[in-house]
Amino acid sequence: MDHDSKSKNASLRNAVDLVHLRYAVAAADHGSFRRAAEALLLKQSKLSRCVRQLEERIGMIVFDRPSGGARATQAGRDFLRMARSILEQMDTLTASAHSAGRGETGRLAIGFYTSLSAGNLRATLVDYAQRFPHIQARMIESSRTRLTTALRNGAIDVAIVTGQTPLLDSQIMSLWSERIVVALPEIHRLADGETVYWTDLKDETLLINRHDPGPEIQDLLLAKLASPGDRPKALFHDTSLGNIMSLVGAGFGVSLVRESDIGANFSGLIYRELRDGVGPSWVGYSAHWRTDNDNPALASFLKMLGKRYPSPAV
Repeated sequence: MDHDSKSKNASLRNAVDLVHLRYAVAAADHGSFRRAAEALLLKQSKLSRCVRQLEERIGMIVFDRPSGGARATQAGRDFLRMARSILEQMDTLTASAHSAGRGETGRLAIGFYTSLSAGNLRATLVDYAQRFPHIQARMIESSRTRLTTALRNGAIDVAIVTGQTPLLDSQIMSLWSERIVVALPEIHRLADGETVYWTDLKDETLLINRHDPGPEIQDLLLAKLASPGDRPKALFHDTSLGNIMSLVGAGFGVSLVRESDIGANFSGLIYRELRDGVGPSWVGYSAHWRTDNDNPALASFLKMLGKRYPSPAV
């Protein structure tokens, strides 16, 4: 056997077992091998033997052994102080690993394009933060196209968008629905009533955002007003919701927004529920994620979503 192999085997023989450290610390804490063994549900002979093995491996007498007791030597007290620190760090490391495996710690990147001022997404994030305070949730607001790319590249773990069309080959979970409301200038003719019907929009200029939920709103517009002559003039803008609302407030037209959007403070506006002959109009939300994403934090987030927004029974 060569010198390196002998050194390696010697190191293995001299390695300190963490269990032996725990036995030694327990003996010091109880001041007695017998009481420590009883607390650990061990035979006293086994605990005493393990501590003796520990002393042989580190080349130090840790305990004086007066009759019926276990009193640490001066060198032993220094050793036990370090042993406690090591055990505390190992316990913390093990607990952290278990928490990460259960999805209780870690990081989660959530892509979205909706308002966080109110509504279900805000409530969901608050609930998640309370349930999993050690998970760092990072929010990425972007367009559906960019969120799709980010999901494909692994830059985000989950995307929450309007509609039910899968993004790429991702998994999809239906979430909540929000009412569509009409944003009007305060002095608009339709502001006097409590509700606005789709047919009331005929002579209006409708400002639509090209981003979410613009595509869903356009689909609703075509479905609710099948005849082109009954539809409002639609102007599409590639800008933020805030700028759309500023245009509405300045009298450039009206807009259709989600219920959660009215939580933001836009001056000079009034919101009215949009209805057809049956009732309010809605837009649905869904969560999308890659099937090969094994992030435990994602699994915990999806589990919470499933409980908050269970699929209706078939």
